Amino acid sequence: MHRYPRNLIGYGPTPPDPAWPGGAKIAVSFVLNYEEGGENNLLHGDAASEAFLSEIVGAAPWPGQRHWNMESNYEYGARAGFWRLHRLFTGAGIPLTVYGVTTALARSPEQLWAMQEAGWEIASHGLKWIEHKDMTEEEERGHMEEAVRLHTEVVGTPPQGWYTGRCSMNTVKLAAELGMDWVSDTIDDDLPYWLPVGDRDQLVIPYTMDANDMRFAVAAGFGGGDEFFTYLKDSFDALYAEGQAGAAKMMSIGMHCRILGRPGRIMALKRFLDYAQGHAGVWFPRRIDIAKHWKAVHPPSRFGFKPSQMDRETFVKTFGGMVEHSPWVADRAFDLELGPAHDRAVGLQNALVRVLRSASDEEKLGVLKLHPDLAGKLQQAKRLTPESEDEQSSAGLTALTDAERATFTAQNEAYQSKFGFPFIIAAKDNTKATIMAAFETRLANDRETEFRTACAQVERIVYHRLKDLLP
Repeated sequence: MHRYPRNLIGYGPTPPDPAWPGGAKIAVSFVLNYEEGGENNLLHGDAASEAFLSEIVGAAPWPGQRHWNMESNYEYGARAGFWRLHRLFTGAGIPLTVYGVTTALARSPEQLWAMQEAGWEIASHGLKWIEHKDMTEEEERGHMEEAVRLHTEVVGTPPQGWYTGRCSMNTVKLAAELGMDWVSDTIDDDLPYWLPVGDRDQLVIPYTMDANDMRFAVAAGFGGGDEFFTYLKDSFDALYAEGQAGAAKMMSIGMHCRILGRPGRIMALKRFLDYAQGHAGVWFPRRIDIAKHWKAVHPPSRFGFKPSQMDRETFVKTFGGMVEHSPWVADRAFDLELGPAHDRAVGLQNALVRVLRSASDEEKLGVLKLHPDLAGKLQQAKRLTPESEDEQSSAGLTALTDAERATFTAQNEAYQSKFGFPFIIAAKDNTKATIMAAFETRLANDRETEFRTACAQVERIVYHRLKDLLP
């Protein structure tokens, strides 16, 4: 079977109300990446110098050599940039989450002390600030386990959160296996969410690459402080407005000591802090605070069954009745490339109707003929499928007067005589009156038009049936 692992639907059109503390309209999470002293460097046992996120235009790794300018660029972040940011945030009374590269923290005891004195959360940013994409799963696990061990030794407590950044396809899974309260190695949403990882429900608090000072160090990034401030302000305004409309979100802001700690950039950040603090209903949490809140207010709740994870027998048994008496549709749909998006009603409806649309006209006609007449003999004899009984009842067709029933019988016979299949309409979209009006309108159609119309109504019926089973 073909199964697509990526989740391209998330919360869909109706994300949950995060119910932030105090009725806040937005949660603004500031994150300081502390990487200075943990970057690629021959002194750290690496094969080449660092080349990522610096002031040096066109930087490239120097195999077997130290890079004085690169090293001093990182050193600025530890020596000056960190303290400038520390003064700004402690002065504003806003706590941070630190993504701390463990070896960098070990080489910066005074900065670590200052973080702890300020009450900042210190999460793990991995053992070293290096690429992990080419590591084997076992090698990366070893790095992460050593990061936790050293973090506990240096900080005094183990990390509760994790962000590798330069991650691999295994990073989130490995962080979940380490038992982290939260993981941020995604940039896929504006709200936290629970990710099933084996038997564990892992809380994911998405991060950001756009509201991030790293864009000062890339070609298509911020040209100066005004652009940075404007982008943060616009992001805040959009999310704050959504919160005012009852759809509160989270805003993450990524910072680096050696980048945003420069005097030519930090004033833009200060202007944004003043701007955000000037609004009512703004929560400035650490990520561990978000995690505790989400766990309390939105605990994990695995949906009872996921279509994309079912075996064929269960899938067909569960969804074989979505198309009237035609389990072959579900059987064929099982062979499509199903994924998380098909675990919701609209997604699975799309998979089932794809099968119908690609079926032969003879097969489609067979489906149409298997539908019962509206208010017909099967309904009177109480021999409808449970789905059809519910649908006809919703439109009031199970409680007709004798005159109404006679009218329906006459219309059904006229329709069958002209088209050769029963009149089909999504009863849950209609009432007795609109169904009678549709009879009159559609009896005037030619057969080809009505064949297409009836098939489209089958698709609507499939949707309504799935909505009773899936989110």
